[in-house]
Amino acid sequence: MKNIISVSVMCSDLMNLGADIDLLNELGVDWLHVDVMDGHFVPNLTFGPDFIKAMHSRTSQPLDIHLMVTDPELVLSRFELREGDSLTVHVELDRSFEELSKRVRGQGCRFGLAVNPETPVEALERHIGLFDSVTLMLVHPGYAGAKLVDGILDKVSVTRKWLDSKGLSNVLISVDGSVSAERAELMAGMGANIFVGGTAGIYRKGMDLRETIPTFRKAISL
Repeated sequence: MKNIISVSVMCSDLMNLGADIDLLNELGVDWLHVDVMDGHFVPNLTFGPDFIKAMHSRTSQPLDIHLMVTDPELVLSRFELREGDSLTVHVELDRSFEELSKRVRGQGCRFGLAVNPETPVEALERHIGLFDSVTLMLVHPGYAGAKLVDGILDKVSVTRKWLDSKGLSNVLISVDGSVSAERAELMAGMGANIFVGGTAGIYRKGMDLRETIPTFRKAISL
């Protein structure tokens, strides 16, 4: 499987989002990353179910939906996933994900677990067999443009080794937060597979998407 660009629409020009989506389609990005925040699990509020419905009506590209919420079942009850989408929730909810994983996978979608910077990868142990991807947060979640956590990039290789040791070489690693082209290239070499591009790598100030997308793609193409 080739490495994947997942573009964070939270970082786009929201007043011109439709045009941005059309251009991202034209430029061949793989997924569109949608952050859903509830103001409780993280302090910010962003997109919700109606926005996801609108995205589904606008583009056929898979949505990479990241739920930073305390009640993922409630949010998921308000919209339908589309085959090929991905849904990620946080392991820090400290609960069973068996039913949620079954529901998501049953719709032909990927189920992922996200890990905050301070959370060790071993927190995934009790959920082995339920997830198709692991999202490593490289920043403290909640806001676009957050600062990279010192020393966090090493967690990519640690996670890849841990997954492989558990027989989970098929599980993909997504990296999210302050992912520049340079950092993406480094993390691709460490075993990352999905690269969430935002203000650091895709929506760079003074640069056009026609410049940043090819540069980002080249960086992650091993």
